[in-house]
Amino acid sequence: MAPTNVPTDAPRPIVLSGPSGTGKSTLIKRLFAKHPDLFGFSVSHTTRKPRPGEENGVHYHFTTPEEFEKMIAENAFVEHAKFGGNYYGSSKQAVQDVAEGRGKSIDGTPAVGKRICIFDIEMEGVKQVRKSPLNPRICFIQPPSIEILEQRLRGRGDTSEDAIQKRLAQAKKEMEYCQTEGKNDKVIINDDLDVAFQELDEWVMQDI
Repeated sequence: MAPTNVPTDAPRPIVLSGPSGTGKSTLIKRLFAKHPDLFGFSVSHTTRKPRPGEENGVHYHFTTPEEFEKMIAENAFVEHAKFGGNYYGSSKQAVQDVAEGRGKSIDGTPAVGKRICIFDIEMEGVKQVRKSPLNPRICFIQPPSIEILEQRLRGRGDTSEDAIQKRLAQAKKEMEYCQTEGKNDKVIINDDLDVAFQELDEWVMQDI
């Protein structure tokens, strides 16, 4: 049976959220590189297929819709949502592993010792984590504008037009949410990566 509780005496987790293409993954990698012994990454479960280069248990725990729904029924997730036709979720076990020294670093290497858990989750997940006992610190990474975000998504060259339009529509929803429900959280506009990282690093470290 999946665990039904998460540690309440662990350091407050850090949640990074924002539209696809805002540079969240790059910022998280920099944070881990600068503080290699401080953080552990909450490896999410997903029902989407692995992309080239992705490893099970490192980038995601890849699973089936049936297994994911079984975990939902067992109350195994801190948060979960369906996005782009696939399930995504952060398991209580993943959070517990980080808190108890059995977690992973961003590159999949063991994160030995008690660490601060970092989440990279979507807006629906943020809504759920807010209501959880984890009491997370939440940071929204935002693009300078929708137009610039569209340029970045097109610049990747590996995203279909349909996918770009879906991501832009979702980005608008997330940016609206950030302006309303997220107004008391940290918001970083990623216009310049170095400046954005410095702001993120200072915010993360001020409460540790």
